[in-house]
Amino acid sequence: MVMKVASPRKASITDVLQRVYSNFGSGSAGGDEGSSNHLATYNSQNHHHHQKKPKYYIHEEECDFEDEDGTMELVQIGADRTKNVLILMSDTGGGHRASAEAIRDAFKLEFGDEYRIIVKDVWKEYTGWPLNDMERQYKFMVKHVQLWKVAFHSTSPKWIHSCYLAAIAAYYAKEVEAGLMEYKPDIIISVHPLMQHIPLWVLKWQGLQKKVIFVTVITDLNTCHPTWFHPGVNRCYCPSNEVAKRALVDGLEESQIRVFGLPIRPSFARAVLLKDKLREELEMDPNLPAVLLMGGGEGMGPVKKTAKALGESLFDEELGEAIGQLIIICGRNKVLKSTLETDEWKIPVKVRGFETQMEKWMGACDCIITKAGPGTIAEALIRGLPIILNDYIPGQEKGNVPYVVDNGAGVFTRSPKETARIVTEWFTTKSDERKTMSENALKLAQPEAVFDIVKDIHELAQARGPLAHIPYMLTSSFSSLI
Repeated sequence: MVMKVASPRKASITDVLQRVYSNFGSGSAGGDEGSSNHLATYNSQNHHHHQKKPKYYIHEEECDFEDEDGTMELVQIGADRTKNVLILMSDTGGGHRASAEAIRDAFKLEFGDEYRIIVKDVWKEYTGWPLNDMERQYKFMVKHVQLWKVAFHSTSPKWIHSCYLAAIAAYYAKEVEAGLMEYKPDIIISVHPLMQHIPLWVLKWQGLQKKVIFVTVITDLNTCHPTWFHPGVNRCYCPSNEVAKRALVDGLEESQIRVFGLPIRPSFARAVLLKDKLREELEMDPNLPAVLLMGGGEGMGPVKKTAKALGESLFDEELGEAIGQLIIICGRNKVLKSTLETDEWKIPVKVRGFETQMEKWMGACDCIITKAGPGTIAEALIRGLPIILNDYIPGQEKGNVPYVVDNGAGVFTRSPKETARIVTEWFTTKSDERKTMSENALKLAQPEAVFDIVKDIHELAQARGPLAHIPYMLTSSFSSLI
């Protein structure tokens, strides 16, 4: 079937502006119609049946794009076209890339070749300073943690970050537009708080907001920066009810919000592991209880001091034998790894660098010591590990401490000696407390979160019918109108 429609190439700037401002006045892109009255209903998935409509695409070739009489040809295609999914992330902390890759892997497992997944740091690849340098800036600020604390809280007021993002858009909207046009996404997934506003503005100016599905997957468990929340998204996937409440306060509708949990890679979430076999594979002591000590991907926090305290505390001087074993994950901190490897230990100790199979090390251990990174917490909960939180980054990680402690899944202390004392008691006189916390951790875990997210996104795509090739070049450039 072939149709001919008038080409919009010659639309005036006035027409474009009228369309854009009508979009601004129409409210949020929203999700399904109607809303529930209680927070608990966020977890329900509403299924809506829409009448199927024909599917069309616009020829990509320039020679086919427009006929002599000023019309362009659209050709009906089937529903089986591979859809492009663009995941926007940044390596400002390891959690954003980890969530992006988890979503990518879940799409492949659930839907095979139905979706083409592209994970990109559009800021780094297409823009200039300061956006293309966010990774280095973030690492510098979290090492000088008070700088990050000031940056996080000073940009929280809406008028401040709105002005900042608008200024950035004035400089780099054209580059962002070029990035979107290169991949021509049917679906855009943002897993970073600074990757909502500018892409959504670009879509509005291009008149594509009704064609492109845009969703946000929040990767902070409790405390979120306000830039995570934009009323123009089709869905906002929240990892907890606390975050969902904040989304409501910041202007999202209940119909836009889903609470599924933090997306964890499928190879971890669905791994079937036996502790005895894992310990044999990892060459651990088969009988001694084990504690896993981590400092995140960069080996941050009081790892060395805590390891030393555990080395002393987990050795029974009277019996002259170890009462526990220690696994230390140093991440990319090669200096820390080298230092700990050369030390002498009274107990069995394994020192590791950056690990890609954390499901095995967590599955082989009985408790974990870590800073309050959301990804590590979510993984520990899935494995049922009692958690000792020993540090957090001000701002986005601060709220993760009460999330763990108030739900009875762990404790918080910055003292290495206190940490060692707690672990020693868990391995000896307070094993029942450790067992209870393990059970609470499993109750709090949400291993199917990433699959719930991709299935809901798939339902959004299905509700719109077969998606057409999107005519990214039909309107004036967003940046040319600023």
